[in-house]
Amino acid sequence: MADDDLDELLDEVEKKFCRNVSVTCSARVDPSEAGKYGRDRDGQRKHSVPKPKQPISSVAEDIDALLEELREEDPQPKTEVCPKGSQVEKKLSSQTAGRKCCPVYVGGSSVTNGVGTATSKRSCDQLRCISCDFKVLMFDDCEWDPSCDYLFLRNNMPDREKLRTKLKKRRSLRAYACQCSWFSTLEPTDLRDQPQLRWVCGKHLD
Repeated sequence: MADDDLDELLDEVEKKFCRNVSVTCSARVDPSEAGKYGRDRDGQRKHSVPKPKQPISSVAEDIDALLEELREEDPQPKTEVCPKGSQVEKKLSSQTAGRKCCPVYVGGSSVTNGVGTATSKRSCDQLRCISCDFKVLMFDDCEWDPSCDYLFLRNNMPDREKLRTKLKKRRSLRAYACQCSWFSTLEPTDLRDQPQLRWVCGKHLD
C-alpha cells in the first residue's frame, strides 16, 4: 500500500514538474517558433536602429551650412563698429580714388596737371616708365639740352640737381625724364603719338 502511494506521488510530481519543463523547452526549441522569434528580433532591430540615410560627412557639411546661414542672417554683427552710412561713403570714395588718365597727356608748365580725359587735356603728373620702372620727373619752364643722352640719365637719375646740368631755361615749356627717356613740350601732347615714350599713368589719388 505504501508503495502504491509512493508511485502515485511520483506520478503526480512528474506530471506537474515535467509538464512545465517540456512546455518551457518547447517554447525555446520549437523550430517554427524559433524562426518566428528570430525574425521578430531582426525586425525589431531594424525598426529600433534605422540605417542613416546620409554619411556622417554629409551631415557635418549640412550643419556647417546651417551655421553659415545663421551668421549671414544676423542683421548687425557685434563686431560692426562703423555705421552703415560710413561704410557706403568709404566704398564710394574707394571707387572714385585711384583714377587714371585716359588718354595720357603731357604738356608745358602752363597746362594744368591732373587726370587727363578726351575732353580735359590735363598734364599727367603721376607718370611712370614701364621700361625702366622709374617715376617720371618734371621740370617746369625748362627744356632738355641737345647734349642730353641715355647715359647721362642712367648715371644721374633721380638726382634732380645733377639732372639740371642738362636743362635750359625756357618759359612755358616743361621737361620730362625717366632713367631711359626724356622729352620736352609746350602744348598738351597725347603719349599715343609718342611711341618711343613708355610712360603710363600711375593713378591719381585725389
